Amino acid sequence: MPSRALDAHKGNFGSVAIVGGDTGMVGSVLLAARAALFCGAGRVYAAFLAENAPNVDTCHPEIMLHSAATLTNLTQLNCVVIGTGLGQSKTAVDLLAFCMAQEVALLIDADALNLISQHTHLQAILNKRPAERMITPHPAEAARLLNTTVAHIQQNRVESAQRLANQFKVICVLKGAGSVIASADGDWFINTTGNAGLASGGTGDVLSGIIGSLVAQGLSGLQAAKLGVYVHGAAADALVAEGIGPVGLTASEVAQEARKQINLLNKLAYKNLKIEDKLN
Repeated sequence: MPSRALDAHKGNFGSVAIVGGDTGMVGSVLLAARAALFCGAGRVYAAFLAENAPNVDTCHPEIMLHSAATLTNLTQLNCVVIGTGLGQSKTAVDLLAFCMAQEVALLIDADALNLISQHTHLQAILNKRPAERMITPHPAEAARLLNTTVAHIQQNRVESAQRLANQFKVICVLKGAGSVIASADGDWFINTTGNAGLASGGTGDVLSGIIGSLVAQGLSGLQAAKLGVYVHGAAADALVAEGIGPVGLTASEVAQEARKQINLLNKLAYKNLKIEDKLN
């Protein structure tokens, strides 16, 4: 993680926008936005498609809520996360195309991945964009993108993640037990944290918020994906160790515990740095 100077301000830690939340799916954006807030982004925006979306997150009013139509007014964004609860409407297609055309780091998840698998013009926009991009498919979404079966994805997880990374020139996080992180240059990694408690609604939204927050704070897409997946799983492991889950473990609990895990990692890194300074 980037160091935090004593005289730092929120602008030093980046701005991230979470985009999606069509009617009935507003909660998915709130989960991702809260995770981004807990994991250190300086400014967090939540942008909804739903006309009846709330104007304020009463639990976490630090998050700035907008309609998706006002995205053009959000300047100086460091990362956009799109897809959580986005839906499959024409408005969603147009919004995704707009976001992919912007010169900002982009994380694509959930419904946005399904739209890309259905619309060749979206695939073309994705492949042409110069700014960094990440995708976080679960096996079914990966199967749609590669026009294959879930069984094939699960039997060839590393190869599938590598194919997705190479085909779309992205950092790919293929979610599941032992999530695979692959880059377009051929590097790949398998995460070792996490448990069955993560098989619950909203945990994927939380992961997207964590990774988006880390990118906004200055990490590369690959660094953010590796750290984000690790922290996400470590949060679930810590909660289960405390007797919270795996049965009934919630995405909201994972988001809050992720903050603790990141701070523990920061303390460990600082301690190791001090030891290295003494040795040198």
